[in-house]
Amino acid sequence: MRPFRSLLVAASVLAVSLPGCATAPDARPAGTSGPALWKAADEDTTVYLFGTVHALPQNVEWYRGEVESALTGADVLVTEIPASAMKDPASQQIVMKRALLPAGQSLRDMLSDEQRATFEAALASLSMPPAAFDRFEPWFAALTLSILPLTQNGWTPEMGVETVIDERAGPDKRRDAFETLDGQMALFDSLPQDAQIEYLMATTEQLDQVLPSMDRMVAEWAAGDAVLLAELMNDSMTDPGLANILLYQRNANWAQWIDDRMEQPGTVFVAVGAGHLAGTRSVQDYLAERGIKVTRVQ
Repeated sequence: MRPFRSLLVAASVLAVSLPGCATAPDARPAGTSGPALWKAADEDTTVYLFGTVHALPQNVEWYRGEVESALTGADVLVTEIPASAMKDPASQQIVMKRALLPAGQSLRDMLSDEQRATFEAALASLSMPPAAFDRFEPWFAALTLSILPLTQNGWTPEMGVETVIDERAGPDKRRDAFETLDGQMALFDSLPQDAQIEYLMATTEQLDQVLPSMDRMVAEWAAGDAVLLAELMNDSMTDPGLANILLYQRNANWAQWIDDRMEQPGTVFVAVGAGHLAGTRSVQDYLAERGIKVTRVQ
């Protein structure tokens, strides 16, 4: 994959790996199966909430039942960033503007001897040269490394949930997005250098756990077990500051967007990283604070 495409997938995978302890409604309605789907509704507005995984292995069946019906009946599809970003050649320039280090700087020069050895060993395990990320900021290296064990084992963005949803929605359904691509990249780029390096080292030290961890998470996601999914997420993120920037603040912003959208009639299908819809301080929790009831429909 080109670097920017890999990064977009990695950023979405991260959203399935952030921590939480499920407090959102999680009791599955009788007679339903598949990944969890929630709904907020009033007299003339319905907003569906569906958690996504951007990259998936082959043969994961999930598009059926209430998810298919909800998307078909929606007036507008809302994603984290515009669905066109994955296909737009200009996206690479947007990402590179944020990801490249200033001239004369090197990522490995930022690391201690011990960190550098660990980092280079991780690259070697993926058959990558030591200088592969020398020109990039630590957050970019961490995100890209987090997706490579998956793509090297057959996981593809073409099978990813948002890619499928965008295709199934068809060209005539209206699109909207919570954020811009540049805004999402700015979240990572704004992290202090020490936090970026800590994130990079945590990624490299746990690289051999990426594939088995994601296998377990996707299994619980596909089964619609929001409680077990959140428990697995608890084990994968130890930095509360990172979770606050990349998850909780965004959840609050998105809940405000949904609250405002409830003032307009129609049906909205929201598809965002599954981690945003599981655990404490989820989008559903912030909606509840605004007096908006969310119920699970699948």
